Amino acid sequence: MPAITVADLTVLPRVGTVNPLNSVSRPLRSITTAPQGFEGEGFPVRRAFAGIALEDADPFIMMDQMGEVEYAPGEPKGTPWHPHRGFETVTYIIDGAFDHRDSHGGGGTITNGDTQWMTAGGGILHIETPPEALVVSGGLFHGFQLWVNLPRDQKWAAPRYQDLRATDVGLLTSSDGGALIRVIAGSLESEQGPINGPGSTYTPITILHVTLTAGAEVTLPWRPDFNALAYTMNGRGVVGNEKRPIQMGQLALFGAGDSITLGAQSIQESRAKEVDFVILGGAPIQETIAWMGPFVMNTKAEVLQAFEDYQKGRLGVKPAEHATAHAGAPTTVREN
Repeated sequence: MPAITVADLTVLPRVGTVNPLNSVSRPLRSITTAPQGFEGEGFPVRRAFAGIALEDADPFIMMDQMGEVEYAPGEPKGTPWHPHRGFETVTYIIDGAFDHRDSHGGGGTITNGDTQWMTAGGGILHIETPPEALVVSGGLFHGFQLWVNLPRDQKWAAPRYQDLRATDVGLLTSSDGGALIRVIAGSLESEQGPINGPGSTYTPITILHVTLTAGAEVTLPWRPDFNALAYTMNGRGVVGNEKRPIQMGQLALFGAGDSITLGAQSIQESRAKEVDFVILGGAPIQETIAWMGPFVMNTKAEVLQAFEDYQKGRLGVKPAEHATAHAGAPTTVREN
């Protein structure tokens, strides 16, 4: 699992030891298994949040693990042009590559350990496709895409695109050097991620990619006003002080407290000798959600308006060289 790796973890700053006498470890609320499906033009995904309520994920809306899949030549797939309004998308590539283009002029190629952060805001069209070289050669593809909700007063923000290189992420290790902690967004102790604070995010959040060697354990300090979720991308782990077993494709939801504990089981599969977690937390927005396909708003009327605006071309125009047919969108309505 490339992402970004460090040959000698002992050179990295270390997460401070959490004193159990002065800390409240977050209890485990649930472990759920992500159902598998297909997205876009047919690439495989696991729906990480399918087993929990929207209010427990808040401020996050959805997360898909894309792959892990080994494509044959000619097989790599992406998404056609499609609209968004009312939230932000975060795409993190671990293996492989993805090209992004949007109607607001944003775009680029992200590959091993890179992240693209797109604010849809008041409306945008975008497309995500594998580069031509990957289509020709085939190869390994793995990553995740996260949807982050925008507060009511920011849903009409101007669209923007932030392109982050793997070398920009903050890096930490645990006290025993058994964990590599990548800070993608927000901060962990004094280590800042490239997406951090006003001007980078509209909602206070932290996103980590944590790799644990077999038998290792780490306790992370966690803001008490944030929720806390840990998704297992591969391997066999344990979560919480309860050391509940967790494996690839499962999500741990934690309760209240100011620290979370994660570990890797001593015996791993031969194909995954380490455990990789995506750790998420954010300040809940606590607003009504109306979600239909590519639009996440506060009311059903706003969602219907978004569809009308899209149909009338108000969400942007595809660049002429990339103009393709729109494949349509799901029409499930979810309101809290």
